[in-house]
Amino acid sequence: MAISDSKDRSRRSAAVAPVTRSSKPAGAASGGRPVVEFRGVSKHYDGGDVGLDQATFSVVRGEFVFLVGSTGSGKSTVMRLLIKELDATEGTIRVAGHDLEEIARKRVPYYRRNIGVVFQDFKLLPNRTVYDNVAYALQVTGSSRKEIRNKVPDILRMTGLSTKLHNYPDQLSGGEQQRVSIARAFVNHPPLLLADEPTGNLDPETSIDIMRLLYRINRAGTTVLVATHDQTMVDKMRRRVIELSRGRIVRDEATGLYARDETTREFAHRMRGDGTRPPGV
Repeated sequence: MAISDSKDRSRRSAAVAPVTRSSKPAGAASGGRPVVEFRGVSKHYDGGDVGLDQATFSVVRGEFVFLVGSTGSGKSTVMRLLIKELDATEGTIRVAGHDLEEIARKRVPYYRRNIGVVFQDFKLLPNRTVYDNVAYALQVTGSSRKEIRNKVPDILRMTGLSTKLHNYPDQLSGGEQQRVSIARAFVNHPPLLLADEPTGNLDPETSIDIMRLLYRINRAGTTVLVATHDQTMVDKMRRRVIELSRGRIVRDEATGLYARDETTREFAHRMRGDGTRPPGV
């Protein structure tokens, strides 16, 4: 009887307990192995501008993460630090367990071969066909001709470009050029793919196709980090969102929207025009 009463009390407590939405990032919740780790990372530029200010976050294997924020918030700085185009002023950055500060400059090209990178402006070789643009990523890593012949057609089919392999970049639409860029970034099946404003120059319908492709790559096991201003896409996908403002991380949500929902009090405070948050927020 006592056991039955105890169970009834537990059920009643569960029924009335308030339900709260956790703001804990998905990666932290899953306890997975970090692919990207930033610990107290700052980047100060020569002119005195602050690109990043004490940023701390981690991205675990298999996550799909959006970096959002206004122009100058620090998104591109994060990307440039990850490909070692820049060095941090302070703090520690690890990728797949390797401290980037310990990578000698002459080893940086070898490090970058393990990361797929997609840019807003595609960065395709204009005098090479679609096939050759993708094959080039394999050639620089020393792949054999047989490997290239096997891998390139497969990745072109996956990205919907199997009928365009003999075309040159200027014969493709913007969406097709971005698909080539993604195919080139993914042909080596890197553990980490970085996409910096991948839909910035594309129309909404094409943007959806590009994000679907990135999602398919993520489902195949690659960790994906996307810096974007594409509010519609972020809101549709509801993946983890890290928001930056003036170089600082101001929000990290497991299934977030592009913009954090405002409370009535915050909205009223903003409408008064002082631009600060109300106390306690």
